Amino acid sequence: MSKRLYKSSTNRMIDGVCAGIGEYFNIDPTLVRLAWILFCALGGSGIIAYIIAAIVIPRNPNETI
Repeated sequence: MSKRLYKSSTNRMIDGVCAGIGEYFNIDPTLVRLAWILFCALGGSGIIAYIIAAIVIPRNPNETI
């Protein structure tokens, strides 16, 4: 079974992107969220990257909303 990146429906704040990345890499989603905030504060392009990720990464078909 191959590992796939999906947005999380159960542990989400805005759209589930950071939680999905945390689940994929088996780390705490809070750490991913903090890294994303740091990325946004330093470069400013994190917001655009989040919007693109929210559009590109699919929802997990095995989770219910």
